[in-house]
Amino acid sequence: MPPKFDPNETKIIFVRSVGGEVGATSSLAPKVGPLGLNAKKIGEDIMKASKDWKGIRIQAKLTIKNRVATVEVMPTASALVIRALKEPPRDRKKVKNVKHDGNIPFEEILNIARTMRSLNRSMARELKGTVKEILGTCVSVGCTVDGKPPQEVSNAITAGEIEVPEK
Repeated sequence: MPPKFDPNETKIIFVRSVGGEVGATSSLAPKVGPLGLNAKKIGEDIMKASKDWKGIRIQAKLTIKNRVATVEVMPTASALVIRALKEPPRDRKKVKNVKHDGNIPFEEILNIARTMRSLNRSMARELKGTVKEILGTCVSVGCTVDGKPPQEVSNAITAGEIEVPEK
């Protein structure tokens, strides 16, 4: 038999879902069911917490203690970049394969990098490395930075042409 569940223990579960929508309970049930939680209720809690991220895939952090789940939205780099493009929310069932071809100012990239560092979601030692991580995300999303391709901006940072502050 498996060990008995300790009610005072704090469990942390990470779940990816689309912001502002009730996720599929079939994907939540195997994760929260053994802890004695209702998957449908958790899905609704995630939907309420991610209202600001409508239509964008986000990662939710479920902290479970005493069979009570608290939901915290942990935005990914791509979600922050897509949000910075200020695109209108879309219906993902109707609109497929969206090209995000907007332009983001470099100051916004710095703000996103600072956000990622404050959430401990960056592997870089310095802010300069985190900015390069975000620029790599801009490449995969397909947007430009100050009208230039993100690769050029990243090369300019490496060459020292663009100054990135310490904090």
